[in-house]
Amino acid sequence: MADEVKSLDDLKDVVDTSELAEAPSAAETVAAAITREPVRDALGRAYATGKRKDAVARVWIKPGSGKVTVNGKEQNAYFARPVLQMILRQPFTVSGTEDQFDVMATVKGGGLSGQAGAVKHGISKALQLYDPSLRGALKAAGFLTRDSRVVERKKYGKAKARKSFQFSKR
Repeated sequence: MADEVKSLDDLKDVVDTSELAEAPSAAETVAAAITREPVRDALGRAYATGKRKDAVARVWIKPGSGKVTVNGKEQNAYFARPVLQMILRQPFTVSGTEDQFDVMATVKGGGLSGQAGAVKHGISKALQLYDPSLRGALKAAGFLTRDSRVVERKKYGKAKARKSFQFSKR
């Protein structure tokens, strides 16, 4: 038991700190192990599924002129409101890839606002699969996170999810 280390100074004498400085940190090791590769099909497209509320969008992106097709219609015809069109453009503006990719999306369920959010989520996921270097910008903007807020179900004995029927004491 004479070899016990009694203080921090004794520990510094026992351990050679020059070896620790040369070893890579755990973060560097993990970063080196996780180098993301582009995921594309035989036609050079990236595919992703986007979800928002009750809407589910299947999205394919490929290099092109920036044409967006949703359910066989042009973006302006399907999403007539300018706010919804702006939502679809957000992933491209954040990543700096405006008018570089053509988008083909099919979307089902929900209303127009939920569908626009689902297509935006799908575009963001497909962009980071096509070019993994865009992941940082998209993740920082919060576009890769699925917005899990959905409509609460109606309960029995209630008018809506939480609203009660009118109460009368007499």
